[in-house]
Amino acid sequence: MKIEDITKDLRNKNYYPVYFLMGEEPFFIDVISNYIEKNVLTESEKEFNQTILYGENVDFKTLISNARRYPVMADYQVIIVREAQNMEHNSGRFAEMLDNYLDYFENPQQTTILVFCYKYKKIDARKKAAKAISKNGILFESKKIYDDKLPGWISDYVKRKGYLIDPVATRLLADYLGNDLAKIVNEVGKLFISLDKGSKINTEIIEKNIGISKEYNIFEFQNALGKKDEQKAFRIVHYFESNPKNNPFVFILAMLYNFFSKILIYHSLKDKSDKNAASELSVPVFFVKDYKRAASNYSYKSTIQIFSYLREYDLKSKGIGNISFSEGELLKELTYKILHRS
Repeated sequence: MKIEDITKDLRNKNYYPVYFLMGEEPFFIDVISNYIEKNVLTESEKEFNQTILYGENVDFKTLISNARRYPVMADYQVIIVREAQNMEHNSGRFAEMLDNYLDYFENPQQTTILVFCYKYKKIDARKKAAKAISKNGILFESKKIYDDKLPGWISDYVKRKGYLIDPVATRLLADYLGNDLAKIVNEVGKLFISLDKGSKINTEIIEKNIGISKEYNIFEFQNALGKKDEQKAFRIVHYFESNPKNNPFVFILAMLYNFFSKILIYHSLKDKSDKNAASELSVPVFFVKDYKRAASNYSYKSTIQIFSYLREYDLKSKGIGNISFSEGELLKELTYKILHRS
């Protein structure tokens, strides 16, 4: 099931006896488990019927024993195991232990809602217990949202909340905040507080409420390099140098690597139509023009050379071949070299 289906069922009070929430992205696991924790039981019912456990402090025998109990003056009891992956420390291999209690997952207590928050890992869905959970409950894999899909996810999230956001603002948030979904939701939530439903989020609103500069950010830096706008590029470099905490050198290098990788892909395309380029680059059509312009300013050969610069300055930032240059000075030197490739 998709997270939208699971949350819809929860809102409709259609509960399952077991929720096994696993995977690389903790945000979706937290969304589901937090909803169950806050909404299934009333406050008075929670006192006797809601238990929050942590994997490092519980074993399977105790857990399943508790799960078999009946609720006290309520329709359900809720047991949530946070950081369930840590149960391996005191219960052996997790998937094997699940199979040891296969009888419970094949016939779970219907008045118990047992939630496993198994973060950053996943179990083999072919295991007997996993199949039983999938048949009688929810086996959900929370997958990471990768960088190329992040702007789309942000846009969809904002729309679901009843607002709009323009593509440049979406890209700004994605580039600045990265794929930490909890952080994105928290920061975007600040915008919702000051906006009416249906309002459109733009870069001015982001700068005012979140503090991300609409002019001095990695997105604008990439655009300046793509246009070979030396004056603007160095203005942004000076800003980055003055605000190193918010603009770490390693982050800038990673984003430049991604930017020039897309330029390289664009050079290799036989069909350079906007629609096909957008698909191949995994960007909205709106941004294809930026990569087209950058590709006209940096030949295939020059782009390859820029990758060698990025590797060189990554090593220098780690002290290899660099004795005294600060990260700000390294960024200035790297920027000069990039701008003077053709």
